[in-house]
Amino acid sequence: MKIGFIGLGIMGRPMAVNLAKAGHELLVPERASLTDEVRGAATVLPSPAEVAAGAEVVILMLPDTPDVEAVLFGEGGVAAALKPGTLVIDMSSISPTATKDFAARVNERGCDYLDAPVSGGEVGARNAALTIMVGGPKAAFDRALPLFQAMGKNITLVGEANGAGQTTKVANQIIVALNIAAVSEALVFASKAGADPARVREALMGGFASSRILEVHAERMIKRTFDPGFRIALHQKDLNLALQAGRDLGVALPQTASAQQLFSAVSAAGGSQQDHSAMVRALEKLASHEIG
Repeated sequence: MKIGFIGLGIMGRPMAVNLAKAGHELLVPERASLTDEVRGAATVLPSPAEVAAGAEVVILMLPDTPDVEAVLFGEGGVAAALKPGTLVIDMSSISPTATKDFAARVNERGCDYLDAPVSGGEVGARNAALTIMVGGPKAAFDRALPLFQAMGKNITLVGEANGAGQTTKVANQIIVALNIAAVSEALVFASKAGADPARVREALMGGFASSRILEVHAERMIKRTFDPGFRIALHQKDLNLALQAGRDLGVALPQTASAQQLFSAVSAAGGSQQDHSAMVRALEKLASHEIG
């Protein structure tokens, strides 16, 4: 297929390259930040509108709700250039409520829309091993499935209503944040009690407490490798979506609010661009003890 890909950051860049490796023709808008790898794999066009005009499928992988709205509906944006029958896939993590509105506006132009946010971080993106949670019509999902299979492994059509994928991603981010908080708290406790946190992690990996967060993020905490796979600022954005949706639905999310405060403490100390495993720094500050 001819794929327009807009949003070539930490996650989007390897996702787009994997589509090209799978044999799809890649169109991307000109940006000074484009890497040589992307330029070698894609046709570079002057604007998002020109990308949309030449594509069968347009994929967005952008930081936040306003970015998606601007690229879709702003001046020189995607929507005005869409041909009827083009499929728009938003793989960003944004507001479920806004997603429903964006989908309706794209549908008015005779185009299908899927919300398909991802989980798995930079490693999952590079290895084409992302979890992809999709909302939208099944026929559109079936059309997009070969593309999803080039980028991920665990691919689920959550529901045929737009917004279902984004709702699932918000739930995912709640679980991930609370797991990071739990692992951080446990390692700070164990380390201050005099145990070797690396050996504690090793022991717990064989029991019921085992998890991907314990496997990957606990190692980051111990080795102090906080270069971002997924930045705290982006996880804060996702938890804001969760807390706003909770208010709208009348659902209490007390642990989500607590995790957000821990992220906020790290951000206030200058860590907003660090990996979200750096949440441990807030608990270390409270304990006056660093595990690394």
